[in-house]
Amino acid sequence: MIKINEPSKEIYKKAKMRWDSIAKPLDGMGHFEELISRIAAIQNTTEVAIDKKCVLIMCADNGIVAENISQSGQEVTAICAKKMAEGETSVCRMAQKVGADIVPVDIGIVSEVNFDGVLQRNVRRGTRDFLIEPAMTEAECRQAIETGIGLVREYADKGYNIIATGEMGIGNTTTSSAVTAALTGLKVSEVTGRGAGLDDERLKNKINVIEKAIEKYDLKNADVMTVLRCVGGLDIAALTGVCIGGALAGVPIVLDGIISDVAALAAERIAPGVKNYVIPSHIGKEPAAIHLNKLLGLEPVIHGNMALGEGTGAVMMMGMLDVAMTVYDSCELFGDIAVQQYERFKK
Repeated sequence: MIKINEPSKEIYKKAKMRWDSIAKPLDGMGHFEELISRIAAIQNTTEVAIDKKCVLIMCADNGIVAENISQSGQEVTAICAKKMAEGETSVCRMAQKVGADIVPVDIGIVSEVNFDGVLQRNVRRGTRDFLIEPAMTEAECRQAIETGIGLVREYADKGYNIIATGEMGIGNTTTSSAVTAALTGLKVSEVTGRGAGLDDERLKNKINVIEKAIEKYDLKNADVMTVLRCVGGLDIAALTGVCIGGALAGVPIVLDGIISDVAALAAERIAPGVKNYVIPSHIGKEPAAIHLNKLLGLEPVIHGNMALGEGTGAVMMMGMLDVAMTVYDSCELFGDIAVQQYERFKK
């Protein structure tokens, strides 16, 4: 059993008091006051630091693509991992703008990738077709989780004080929808979307494939590790570890879309308290997003209907947090000017 300590309530209160002392209306920065205060509590200091950023992008292939649930083939994952290492994908361009380092990780790409800039952490060459057999063994699933935990520890030791989640893998909206349906008990049709753009026929097939798998492994009555190994992906398992790792290391983890959202839910089920260490970013197109954030008690601030993946929503959120920090860090306080501080009145 992994024990997660609660972030400092005392530091959280002090950070909130600092927000109130800034010469502005109370709660004038809305959700960002809460988010920065949460980060303060996670880092155990009111001197919040989010200047050294990285994005851990878990790249993995999913055997379920054999069931015609995607427009693209598995070769795309390796190509995108190479482009990420070269700094050429969407998330790379966005990360350059906000000063974040990109760390693509081969956690389960089906073909061997020996590109400079791609971390070699391959657990196996893609998961199995979960309609035929479980996607992973228990040992493989645990290895992926432990890898995620270890990477957060490694990058925290390098001085990174905020870490974003990213992923790349053809078929991973199918695995994430399957895990979501199993962990939440919601209907598969409620949590399954079109991914990169399926037509009606393929969407129907995708839902049918997930429903068959959930019934095959009796996942409505299964524990989280069984769900992950049976219908999950190596990217989801590794991101589950990243979320746990953030809680253990005291580093805020910025979630991206549903792949990292469902990983956060799995992490919370494995180690209660993890949700206090994750920062939401956006609500995307996939229908599972609203359900997952609600279960985690999170309120994403970006409602841009994004579906780009790779960690792009999380990186955009990092930029917004930077802007919020300029108010928290450098704006004048009521004590510095001839204006009386606003008071909070009890309701």
